[in-house]
Amino acid sequence: MRRYVLRRLAVGVLQALGITIAVFFVIRALPADPVSRIVGMNPTEDSIRQARHALGLDMSLFQQLLTFLGFHGDGVFTGSLGTSWVSGSTVLSEIAITLPTTIQLIVTSFIVALVVAIPIGMATARRPGGKLDKGVFGYGLFAGAQPEFWWGLIFIFVFYFKMGIAPAPLGLLDPELTAPKSVTNFVLIDSLIAGDFTAFKSALGHLVLPVLTLSFLLVGPLLKMTQQSMSRVLSSEFILYQQASGLEKKSIGRSTLRSALAPIITLTGILFGFMLSGAVLVESVFSLNGLGQYAVAAVLNLDFPAVQGVILVISVISLFVYLGLDLLLAKIDPRILVK
Repeated sequence: MRRYVLRRLAVGVLQALGITIAVFFVIRALPADPVSRIVGMNPTEDSIRQARHALGLDMSLFQQLLTFLGFHGDGVFTGSLGTSWVSGSTVLSEIAITLPTTIQLIVTSFIVALVVAIPIGMATARRPGGKLDKGVFGYGLFAGAQPEFWWGLIFIFVFYFKMGIAPAPLGLLDPELTAPKSVTNFVLIDSLIAGDFTAFKSALGHLVLPVLTLSFLLVGPLLKMTQQSMSRVLSSEFILYQQASGLEKKSIGRSTLRSALAPIITLTGILFGFMLSGAVLVESVFSLNGLGQYAVAAVLNLDFPAVQGVILVISVISLFVYLGLDLLLAKIDPRILVK
């Protein structure tokens, strides 16, 4: 196991470094000039030259790469991820403020989706062709037919505007509340640390609709994968042998679920990486100041260090998520360790 982890970590470091360098060159190949955002209309040659020098764009690409990596000032290897061209703050400090909101949203959505998808998927696999199976099939087509922001707007209209049981989509806290002292930048955790249960209740309430939106879409593919994986395992010889041997249903169910988990875990990792970079529309609908909105603002402002930092952070988080899921798969099926 230790050798497997070290090998995966080494590969992950090389992948992260490759992504970092690729992002650096790709973003500078875009047909966009960040200098024009600073100098405005009808600039003079002197103002253009000063702006390029201030942004470090008058250096060669190799020198800019060394600066981005941290060999000439703040960069990746120094841990700051560079300095934002818009705010003047380090990119890491800004991401540390926005990333927890996105992580809270995505992790909670996956927990809800898995709690719903796995039991229902197991039930439909045991009774193929039944009413529940047909209902799940219709739900999968219905839920995936519209984008996530559309469902977010529908849920706001129904649960906030019509029924009045959900808070207004105005961020993570009610406007009249003061945010708890920032310790982890996770509002739910910080409110518990501060003993501010009013803020905790407010943040939890404001997460309900965005979590419902994402989990409503995540349940579809996870449910389908659970159903297909369980059906395949239930028809396998070792499960038929257990049934013929008269083992208890609970024991057979645990054995079936353990054998069916691998594709479900793999799909969860893929969806997590997708949601980490694609939750921006849900964040915008519910006015959540998350990493997605920060990334969009960085792109619109041509803030190269911020864009590079966001992509690098998403890539590193995704790599660690994949590593964690691979370790979980290795725990379930030790044969993976010898591959």
